[in-house]
Parts: sequence; structure tokens; C-alpha cells
Amino acid sequence: MTAKYWTTFLMTSLVLAAGLTGCTMGPDYQRPEATVPAAYREESPWKEAAPADDLDKGAWWQAYGDPVLDDLQQRAASANQSLQAAIARVDQARAAARISESALYPRLDLAPSALRGRSAADLNGGTAETTTVLRTPLDLSYEIDLWGRVRRSVEAGTAQYQASKADLQNILLTLQSDVSRNYFNLRSLDAQLDLLRRTVELRRRNLQLVTSLFDNGQVGRLDVARAETELANAQAETAALNRRRVSTEHALAVLIGEPVANFKLPLPPPNLEARPPLVAAGIPSTLLERRPDIAAAERRMIAANARIGVAKAAFFPAVNLTGSAGYASNELSQLFEWDNHTWSLGPFISLPIFDAGRNRAQLAQAEAAWMEAVALYRQQILVAFREVEDALSDIRILGEQAEAQQRALDAARQAADLSGKRYRAGLVSYLEVVVSERTALATELLANQVLEQRFQASVSLIKALGGGWESSGIEAQE
Repeated sequence: MTAKYWTTFLMTSLVLAAGLTGCTMGPDYQRPEATVPAAYREESPWKEAAPADDLDKGAWWQAYGDPVLDDLQQRAASANQSLQAAIARVDQARAAARISESALYPRLDLAPSALRGRSAADLNGGTAETTTVLRTPLDLSYEIDLWGRVRRSVEAGTAQYQASKADLQNILLTLQSDVSRNYFNLRSLDAQLDLLRRTVELRRRNLQLVTSLFDNGQVGRLDVARAETELANAQAETAALNRRRVSTEHALAVLIGEPVANFKLPLPPPNLEARPPLVAAGIPSTLLERRPDIAAAERRMIAANARIGVAKAAFFPAVNLTGSAGYASNELSQLFEWDNHTWSLGPFISLPIFDAGRNRAQLAQAEAAWMEAVALYRQQILVAFREVEDALSDIRILGEQAEAQQRALDAARQAADLSGKRYRAGLVSYLEVVVSERTALATELLANQVLEQRFQASVSLIKALGGGWESSGIEAQE
């Protein structure tokens, strides 16, 4: 068989298929309306979201200026197993999309066969014959996409692949946020432990002082008991905080994909004067468009919309073009002679007549899936607004709380210092010292916790806005 023959055969098949390709069933995708406010309650203008999750988010955690955190983020990105599983799911979705796309093209199969058999004498004029049949056909099959079933399937597969990519970005953003949150929690716990260690040492010295005064008959046994109680309470609080720190460190080890037994985080000395980065008040509203969860929700809507077209196409005739060309002979030596070439070409049509309501049920299922996807998309936008508003209000209120807490801490420290001096001068009982020192410790611990909450709120806002950005949207607080 000549190359010209093969070319003519294939071109005829493709031209015939292209000429028969018709319309596309089902609605073309249009983004549904969603209720959005004109502006944030806290600040910044707003406009309707549109998927832009493919933009570079940048290493947003570097705004905190902490090399230990930078290292943890790199380790998590390379070793976190949930992230690796999400990457594998993207590969699966990409392969599934390619499978759908393959139906757009003809399929060619080479199916050589050799059959030797004996015919019955009564069926062959009273003479039994043994024959050999050799075939080398090249088979063609192609679904003529008259109603767009294949094209809608490709559209759905592509949208599902894009949704899986957005899911991956969402998992990555969540991982980065979780690493940051756990790290800042550890920093806060270390600062509180440092404060409690200093408190234990102070109360140990107080106990020594009270014991000395008791031995000299200047105070009663009650003061010694109170000093011992305060020392034991501080030691108990230290042990409880140590337990929390160990648990948080274990959680951080899992996030970065390392065995708990092998992970030990050397934190820098705690610094209560550190401040979280400031998110500028005029943050571009377009950043919310970059949220990968919103992008994933919209692409699932696109896929659901396309599947409606697939379901509608099932009501119409399916036309498949089949063809075969090759050679057939009883003798291997004569197999490829021109007189032994064979070919066939023609359509195969399947028209649904009765399916007991199967196609209607499939269409109803596809339409219901579309409504579900729309509802989930709108819900995700509402959640996004709430998360941004929560973070903005947390940052503002925690800033006000931090200022008031600092004033309370300054006053509590002063009161504790004065109480100690008054006790040593014999002007007050040790109970006043106990109360003032308890107040000072509780106030300082709360100040440290408020600082941690401010870091956590800044991470929440960055995550709610879909990650970092290249323009100067984050800056250090003064």
C-alpha cells in the first residue's frame, strides 16, 4: 500500500468528521451574581472578585524579618506530606484532562491477526477445508462531536484541573500560615517561660528574705507560708507552659515533615519589643481576587456547567466514524500484494429510544450539581469577606488593647516594686506583696499574649487576602 493511499484514507476520514461536527449543547458559562459589599466595614474599597490565583504571591513571611521562620517555611514547602499529596492530585487531574482531550482526535490501532481453521464438510459442499487467514488492518475510530459532548467533557476536565491547581495553592497558603502561627506561638511561649523563670528566681529570693525575717522574729509563720505558696505556684505555671511548648513544637515538626524525635527548634532570645508587620490601610481590594479557594470554587462551577452540556448531548444521536484499511491473505508471501488490500469506512449511529428515564435523571443530577457549585462559590465569597473583616478588626482592636495593656503593665510593675519596699520597711504585711506581684505577673503574661495575638492577626489578614504581594503592602510597624 502506498503512502498516497494512506494519506487519502486519513484525510477523507478527517474531512468527513469535521464537516459533520455541529453545535455545542448546554449553556455557556457565565459567572453568577454574588452579594458583595461596596467597601470593608473597617477600611478599603471593594470590587467583585475574579480568579487571579496564578499571580505570584511571594515569600510574604519574610516581612517578619525572622531567618528562623524563613528556614522553617522552606523546609515545610519541600517536605510536608499533605502538600506532596496535593501535588499528586494535581498530576492526576492533569492526566484526566489529557484523557478527555484525547477524544477530540481519531484513534488508530494496528490489529494484525492470524487465524487458522477448518470448515465443516456439510457447510462447504461436502468437502472439509483447512484455511489460514492473515490480516494486518489499521483500524480508525472517531466520535463525530455533533452535539459538543466531547468538547464539554474537555471543558469540564480542564476546569477541574485548574480547580485542583487552585486547591494546591490553597493548601500551600494554609501550610505557610500554620507554620507561621505555630512559630509565633512558640516565640510567645518562650517569652512567657523566660518571664516565669525570672519570676521563680524573684520569689525564691523573696522566700529567703521572709525566712530570714522569720528567723529573726520580725514576721510570723504566715508570711513564710505565703512566700512558699507563691514560689510553688510559679514553678507549677512554668511546668504547664513547658508542656504546651513541647506540644506546639511537635505540631511544628509535623508541618515541616520531620519526625518529632529529630526536631528541636533553637529560638532566638524572646523580644517583647518586637512588633508584627503593618498591613497598609489602603491595601488593594484586588488582593481578595487572588484567594485560591475562591478560584477553585469558580472553576468547579465551570466544570459543573460543562457537565450539563454533556448530559444534554445524551438525548441526541451519537455518531461514530469507523474505518479500516490493510491487507488480508491466506498466504504470508502474498499478504502485502496490492490485490489483497482491504478497506472500509462508514458511520455508526446510536439513537436513544428508551432508557427508562436515565438521561433525564443524569441531566437533573448535572443541573443540581451546578446549583450546588454556585451556592458553594457564593458561600466562599461570604467567608472570604468575613475573614478579611475579622482580621482587620482584630488588628485594630488588638492594637488598642496592647496600648492599654502596656499602661497597666507599667503601673503593675511600679506597684509591685513599691509593695516590696514597703514590706521591707515593715509598713505592710506580706499579703500586699503577694497581691501586687501576682497582678504584675498576670499583667505581663497577658501583654505577651496580646502581642502574640497581634502576630496571629497579621498572618490571618495576609492569608485572608490570598497571600503576599509584590507591591509595598506590608511594612514594619514603628
